[in-house]
Amino acid sequence: MKNNVRVERAVVRMTQTELAERVGVSRQTINAIESGKYVPSTVLSLKICRIFGRSFDDVFQLEDSDWIK
Repeated sequence: MKNNVRVERAVVRMTQTELAERVGVSRQTINAIESGKYVPSTVLSLKICRIFGRSFDDVFQLEDSDWIK
């Protein structure tokens, strides 16, 4: 799953540490999400979206490889 977390953080001038503290995870987790190494849970994804005031589809996108074939 692709995401725009890094872009959304930049728009509001928020650090990884600040976002991590607001959603209750480590900075390393935010880094892993942004780099595509970790797919966040539904709850964490929705928390991130709420922080940015954006919809899920604005922040997270399924890739073709995410679909069951």
